[in-house]
Parts: sequence; structure tokens; C-alpha cells
Amino acid sequence: MSGRRRLDWLGLTPEPERELPVPVAALRAPSPASSSPSPPPQAPAPAAELAAAERRRVERLVLRGSRHGWLRYLAEVTELVTSVAEGSRPGDRAAALLAAEVVLDHHRMLIGLPGTGYGRTAADRAALESAVRTLRTPTRTGGSR
Repeated sequence: MSGRRRLDWLGLTPEPERELPVPVAALRAPSPASSSPSPPPQAPAPAAELAAAERRRVERLVLRGSRHGWLRYLAEVTELVTSVAEGSRPGDRAAALLAAEVVLDHHRMLIGLPGTGYGRTAADRAALESAVRTLRTPTRTGGSR
């Protein structure tokens, strides 16, 4: 490992790697409504299997990744969350809210680290703040929206 590699991002907070795999796996899971008219060739993976795969992905990022790769992963999570909040993607609103709150807390803490991470995540912070407000608002049930 090069002495030049910055590792300060790893000490920021352990919550994302502990708390994100399950809700992110739920958000990535194909929704029954989005399936094609013909049956899929195989049954979808169970939630535990999807969460384990997401946990392995996060572990790889933390152990072998870079700050840039980690922020890119969190940007993917932000996109999933905001898509659910906007209604452009079906998904579990509770999972989206949990993921949004974890990533938002992480991005707010970036202000304490050297580098451009805090500035780089400004748009994501704004999108996550909006998504959190939306996801905390109860949805109407029933006929029209």
C-alpha cells in the first residue's frame, strides 16, 4: 500500500457499512410490478441473499476501495433513494428513508475531513434532505394520488 493513499475517510463513521446493506439490497431488488409478462427464467433471490451480496460489495469497497469509489457507491444509493422518494421507481419507502438518513449523516460529517468530499457531495446532500422530508410524509392509500 502506498504511503500516499488517503485513508482518513475510513475512520469517519462505521454506520454506513453496518446499516446500508439491508435497505440498499431491498431498494435494488426487482419489484414484482416491474416484471415482464412472461415468467422469469429463475426465481428472484431471497432478501437475505441480496443483503449478503450488498454486504460483500460494501466490504470490498471499505477494504480495497478508495474514497472516490466509496463516494461513488453512496451516490448510487442516493440515486436509488431519490428515485423512490420521487415515485419514479417502486421501492420500500422505509428502506429508502433509512438509507437516506445514513448517507445524509455521512455526507454531513465530511466537512471534518480534508479534501473535496464535502463540496463534492453538496448536491447529494440537498437531494437527500428533500428525499427525507418526502419519505417521512405519510402517503395516501387508496385510489388516486
